[in-house]
Amino acid sequence: MGTPEGRGTKRMNGKNSPFLSHLDATAKDVDELLDRLLSPTAASGELSRPARLIEAMRYSSLGGGKRFRPFLIVESAALFQVPRLHGLLAGAALECVHCYSLVHDDLPAMDNDELRRGQPTAHRKFDEATAILAGDGLLTFAFDILSRRETHPDPAIRIELVGALARAAGLGGMVGGQMLDLAAEGRFSGNGPQRLGEKEVRMLQAMKTGALLRFACEAGGMLGAATPQQRKALERYGSAVGQAFQIADDLLDLEGDPALVGKSTGKDAVAGKATMVGVLGGAGAKARLKELVSEAEQALAPFGSGAAILIEGAHFVADRHM
Repeated sequence: MGTPEGRGTKRMNGKNSPFLSHLDATAKDVDELLDRLLSPTAASGELSRPARLIEAMRYSSLGGGKRFRPFLIVESAALFQVPRLHGLLAGAALECVHCYSLVHDDLPAMDNDELRRGQPTAHRKFDEATAILAGDGLLTFAFDILSRRETHPDPAIRIELVGALARAAGLGGMVGGQMLDLAAEGRFSGNGPQRLGEKEVRMLQAMKTGALLRFACEAGGMLGAATPQQRKALERYGSAVGQAFQIADDLLDLEGDPALVGKSTGKDAVAGKATMVGVLGGAGAKARLKELVSEAEQALAPFGSGAAILIEGAHFVADRHM
């Protein structure tokens, strides 16, 4: 699948792409930070870190993924000259929530997947009980990270970050979206998959996938004490990118190569999942993807050339093949 209007492909696929350099640098820094934070040595206030649990948490969070969500925090915070470490720590916290969600999504009771990023899923590598606890551990550890003075010296900003991430990840965000997704599959009615309209699918996806991506963009504004207008611009950008990310993911499930994607494909249709591809068709979903990239660009107009890397990020979402 090409980028909308073919824009950005050469820039993003080239070895000298500023976007890819920034994305890779953030991924490297977040991996190193998580490696330090998730060491086997107990932190102050902890009694012990059980070896099997910390091994499963590290397995589920280190050495994989593009770290796109932390990238969004780091780059949105950079618009306000926030020290990079603050953005990286908030990004590491968000990545813990994201990785916990993957561990739990892969469980037999949920999507029952055997591969994640080309490797055995946590419950296949260890066992279901360990996978559940590893996910629990990653979720709670995210708020441990956000609460630290190292993340930001202003306690009011730390509290705001904690509250915003809790809402993005919880009942009215990602977890609630997952419940809507399971209900749409007919898990609880016994009547088979529900046929949702575009409005219902957009709400489901805005909660399940979009909430964490919106938080990633808004968190940069929180760290940088952005004005209300600047926060609104980042919220609009995050909303467009979140929608685009899920549509691209749905298209990957329809058209992607499992060897490149790193997990099984073609499962959405079999499971009767509610997707924009199912509502709009492949061509309609690609057209919507093009519109969303344009919306993301327009949202960042107030930041001028300083937002160039974030704009490339929107194109990357639409153009990804894995």
